[in-house]
Amino acid sequence: MKKMYLQLAFCLVALTSFGQTSASKTTPAIIPQPVSMTVDNGQFLLPKNVVIAASTHPELKQTVAFLKNRLATPTGRNVTVSQPSASATIRLILNQTTDNAIGKEGYRLTVTPKSILIRANQPAGLFYGAQSLVQLFPAEIESATLVKNVNWQIPCVTVMDHPRFGWRGLMFDVSRHFFTKNEVKQYIDDMVRYKYNLLHLHLTDDEGWRIEIKSLPKLTQVGAWSVKKVGYFGSFAPPTPEEPRTYGGFYTQADIKELVQYAKDRFVNILPEIDVPGHSLAAVVSYPELSCTPGVENYRVRSGEQIMDWSRGAPPIALVDNTLCPANEKVYEFLDKVITELAQLFPFEYIHVGGDETPQNFWEKNDAIKGLMKKENLKNMHEVQGYFERRLEKIVLAKGKKFMGWDEILEGGLAPSAAVMSWRGMKGGIQAARQKHDVVMSPTDFAYIDYMQGDPAIEPKVYASLRLNKAYQFEPLPDSVDPKYIKGGQANLWTEQVYNMRHAQYMTWPRGFAIAESLWSPKETKSWPDFVNRVENHFTRYEFAEKNYAPSVYEPIVNVTRTPDDYLRLELSTEVEGLDIYYTFDNSFPDRFYPKYLEPLVPPKDAAMLKLITYRGNKPVGRLITLPIKDLEQRAPKKK
Repeated sequence: MKKMYLQLAFCLVALTSFGQTSASKTTPAIIPQPVSMTVDNGQFLLPKNVVIAASTHPELKQTVAFLKNRLATPTGRNVTVSQPSASATIRLILNQTTDNAIGKEGYRLTVTPKSILIRANQPAGLFYGAQSLVQLFPAEIESATLVKNVNWQIPCVTVMDHPRFGWRGLMFDVSRHFFTKNEVKQYIDDMVRYKYNLLHLHLTDDEGWRIEIKSLPKLTQVGAWSVKKVGYFGSFAPPTPEEPRTYGGFYTQADIKELVQYAKDRFVNILPEIDVPGHSLAAVVSYPELSCTPGVENYRVRSGEQIMDWSRGAPPIALVDNTLCPANEKVYEFLDKVITELAQLFPFEYIHVGGDETPQNFWEKNDAIKGLMKKENLKNMHEVQGYFERRLEKIVLAKGKKFMGWDEILEGGLAPSAAVMSWRGMKGGIQAARQKHDVVMSPTDFAYIDYMQGDPAIEPKVYASLRLNKAYQFEPLPDSVDPKYIKGGQANLWTEQVYNMRHAQYMTWPRGFAIAESLWSPKETKSWPDFVNRVENHFTRYEFAEKNYAPSVYEPIVNVTRTPDDYLRLELSTEVEGLDIYYTFDNSFPDRFYPKYLEPLVPPKDAAMLKLITYRGNKPVGRLITLPIKDLEQRAPKKK
């Protein structure tokens, strides 16, 4: 059986590689789709000696290094760099007179049979033009080693391109599971290939405090470490006292400075998030005086055991008090120290302070909270949190930064200068924009890339799903709001169930392609069939780059209903057109010689298992999916 799976995986790679390498030589497959692109007559063939001409502007250094590496390593070409020269193979030119059509981050790319020219108003535009240029080459260009017998040829094109939104972000949760400094750099390298310019680092939560605060050393001495657990996060047994708390880590301030510079060199801003007043168990464990609940000195940093009851939705019912106490003056002294050091480390204009999913049940029975409510004339717990947020905002503003939080911060009243990141759908963002707050859209409906992206039978299990097709429908700008308040959007990768970098890649790509296109490309040019063709090209590129990605888009969508006489009824479909679905109920392994799905299925009376696989022509493209009939019964709506 193991050999069969290996053969199937090989067929998938071979099919994608064969079909898309050929396609990439004739059809440009740039993600995100440029504003305009004309395919001209002729081809450019990469010569044996390549000269990149660019000025010595310090912000061009990374663009030149990127091009030199990509054009030399897999091709074996000799690539040199020169001062500006009309005879160079590739010319990078900063405009002397502003080209208003392309703005600060746009570029113009011209490929002729003899040379390549990239023009931009700012260095960022040349960097993004270089990303598009590399995507024109055959997929083998992504290899980290020499690839022989490749025709390094690209079509002649004329491209004019610029972003639709200025805020094009990915949120990377490094708290639930810690990712090293070098892994964060790798994430930055991956995201800039698709013209993202904002990395939101979720630095603190119940599972770990990940940034050194020198004035508060226990935050990382204590708060950065937990007991290692593997399995389904949220269902682990509570750690015993003797289990070692050695799992985790944190970034020193030197690490943060290095990451900030690394990102800046690639035209990425880093948005730090300190999630308060909820999601603060790591801080409370480190400094129990930040709570106003007795007994918190016995708490420990969460290892994945249940600490919240979500049966009634959000806000949850806390089983332990993971909140900072709004009625405790020590909390504001603590936050002043944290924000002071954050503001010195991160040059970006905003600091994100969380504010989401704050449980209220411990506050509701706390005498200190009741006293605060009476003193400040606060009517409910939302207004208690609103009081907290306004005081925190004053601290943030005093450090020369702008205040941002999740959309819950709207519920207790908000100062005019606060910005809102809308995650509970688009509603919070619309409300905030109508109140004239700046907004970043990151709704669960389209942008939560920690969700499953295919059938739960084969995906790493999470409580919700988000397929690629749905992510591609992300539209950050609602019709009903003033566009000037919508800064842009981002996708969010929460990492409760993400244990390592390979899994982070799997969850991010290809849905990260979809969000990138929604944030960069014109709304009216988006096309799902065209996008899928380009995604398949980039799958091949990821094979050569040895990066992980999710092939879930190839796999069947199973819709389970019931017949009038209460039998299961299974309707199968695919996100990608032109795929055939083959199935078995007899426990054998389907291929294209088995029954092909043509109409809804009713499982045979005693069948125990449905197995599915998709083909394109005579080649398998999807993974084998095994669905126990008992599991399908649980998905079916109950007969009334």
